[in-house]
Amino acid sequence: MSKNIPVPTIVAEGAHLPLYASAQAAGADVRAHLTQDLILQPGQSALIPTGLKFGIPEGFEIQVRPRSGLAFKNGITVLNSPGTIDSDYRGELGVILINHSQRPFVVTAGMRIAQIVIAPVCRAEFFPEETLTTTTRGEGGFGHTGVL
Repeated sequence: MSKNIPVPTIVAEGAHLPLYASAQAAGADVRAHLTQDLILQPGQSALIPTGLKFGIPEGFEIQVRPRSGLAFKNGITVLNSPGTIDSDYRGELGVILINHSQRPFVVTAGMRIAQIVIAPVCRAEFFPEETLTTTTRGEGGFGHTGVL
């Protein structure tokens, strides 16, 4: 069951509201808000403006995620994936893109550069403890679950 969460959004002149590409899409596409093309060289990252500011309701966050098509076809992804936009942030959403390919990539105005997901947030209460409960895995780290 889907639930729409109202998220007030300020849209700069020429920017685009986020848009779900299909009826059951979890993420809404956000677009680059540029005055001129930006070339990302191999290995280079850049903060791409979107022209969007959000009034995220308390108890929620916006997660910024890569677009699979950009990643698969061009080696372009979101550097801090998933990025988190907290409910008390009121500045412009910027997306940090990185070029993992071997060739330059051109980011153009209006290009779909990432997707955002609205997600509920649970807060924890942290407290010091002398010991933790034992588990079968214990302190086994990377690769210790037996799943290849």
